[in-house]
Amino acid sequence: MLPGFLARAVELLLGRPGRSLHLKAAGAATAVLGVVMLLGAWAVVAAEHDAPRANLKTYPQALWWSIETATTVGYGDFFPVTLGGRVVGAVVMIVGITTYGMVTAALATWFVGREQRRRHHLAHHAEELGEETVRALHERFDRLERMVGGEGGSGGREQPPQRH
Repeated sequence: MLPGFLARAVELLLGRPGRSLHLKAAGAATAVLGVVMLLGAWAVVAAEHDAPRANLKTYPQALWWSIETATTVGYGDFFPVTLGGRVVGAVVMIVGITTYGMVTAALATWFVGREQRRRHHLAHHAEELGEETVRALHERFDRLERMVGGEGGSGGREQPPQRH
C-alpha cells in the first residue's frame, strides 16, 4: 500500500505535462526531502545505537528528530552525539533548507506570473478601450468639422427651434 501511495504522490508532483519547471523542481525536492527524512531517521538510529548518552535509540524518536531537523525547528529534545549521527543531521538540515527555499521560490514565481498575466490582460483591455475612444473622438471631430464647415446647411450653426 505505502509504495503505491508514494509512487502516486511522486507522479502527482512531477508527472503533469503542462506543469512548469519550478513546480516540478519544488515537487522533486519535496519528494527527496521525504526520502531523506525517512532514511536519515534510520541512519541516525544505526549511528547512535550503541553510543553512550545517545537519546535517539528508536525509529519514532529519530523520525521526530529528522522532522525537527529538516524544518530547522530543533527543539533540543533529541540530538545526535556521534560523528555519524551529526553528519546525518547535517545532510537532513541541508536538504530541508534547500527544499523549503525551492518551495518558497516556486510559490513566489507562481504569484508573480499570475500578477503579470493579470496586468497584461488589463493593458490589452485598456488598449482596446483606447482605440474605441480614439475612433469615437474622430467621429465627433468629423461631425464638428462638417457643422463648422457649412455642410450642415445652416452655415455651421444650428437653428433654434421656431415658435409659431
